[in-house]
Amino acid sequence: MKIVGLFPSDPNAESENQLLNDKYALGIKSFIDNKKHEFVVVNSDEEIEEHIEDMDVVISSPFLPAYINKERIDKAENLKLAITAGVGSDHVDLEAAGENELTVIEVTGCNTVSVAEHTVMDLLILMRNFMEGHRQSYDGEWHLSKVGEHAHDIQHKKIGIFGYGQIGELVAQRLQPFDVQVQHFRRSSQEDTAYSKYVNFDELVSTSDALVILSPLTTETDDLFNYDVLSRMKKGSYLVNTARGKIVNKEDLVELVNAKHIQGYAGDVWYPQPAPQDHPWRTMPRNAMTIHYSGMTLEAQKRIENGVKNILTNFFNDKAFDEKDVIVSGGDIKNSSYKSK
Repeated sequence: MKIVGLFPSDPNAESENQLLNDKYALGIKSFIDNKKHEFVVVNSDEEIEEHIEDMDVVISSPFLPAYINKERIDKAENLKLAITAGVGSDHVDLEAAGENELTVIEVTGCNTVSVAEHTVMDLLILMRNFMEGHRQSYDGEWHLSKVGEHAHDIQHKKIGIFGYGQIGELVAQRLQPFDVQVQHFRRSSQEDTAYSKYVNFDELVSTSDALVILSPLTTETDDLFNYDVLSRMKKGSYLVNTARGKIVNKEDLVELVNAKHIQGYAGDVWYPQPAPQDHPWRTMPRNAMTIHYSGMTLEAQKRIENGVKNILTNFFNDKAFDEKDVIVSGGDIKNSSYKSK
């Protein structure tokens, strides 16, 4: 059986950083050595093409995805299993996977805490105008008003969450000590929670001082935050996206940040990934973007490693996967987050 894993090449990375280099690669090579399977490591999505026709399993992460589209699935006659080393399998064409009996599975819950913490950090960085303060520190400046005129307390602000799943709940919970009003929209439930009030989508967009996107990328959320939606956000509000880059329209966001309708943008997700050097979000004013690493703490990486090994063990032994991890199986999309309503 041929297993292909996509991991970045970084000769300076430490071996314990399981997702940060191809040397360790989640420890899969040593894990399968005595199981008589072939394990091939590639460093880019383009290299997947070299193995598409004879690989049985593909492993990649949302941080460096292998884009398993319909064209590739049609060519991959041996492909039985696509494993997401993390959470979020939108880099796989799920409809085509179902039509071709390809099982898609991920490590549910492996980085929920990590992403929630990163999201709260992004909110604070934006609202306190940390980027300008740090820039002045680095450049040797000391212009206090230039920082202070756009620095806000988060206290008493209205924080909106779009996509209120496990991570959304954790973000709302972690915001409680800041004495904020948390409101959310989710398509599957209109109930208030212990930490957040449900509001409809229009109210969420128009009344939030800062809005956090935590929704999966689906046909319904793809490009949802386009000019129409972004322009309806509260003037001077902030936007944080730690979900998927394609949920936000690239050019429309730049236009509205430049117009100062949106005061600042932060997050770690792009499209495509890795983001090209000329991606306009890299140089957009008042942005606190990072590369996609919110779910890549060492603790999360260890959970991902253990989860992937458990998935492979079940696969090798023809045992059922944990239901919560299954995205596509038996020709059907099983995960409700990816089903069309």
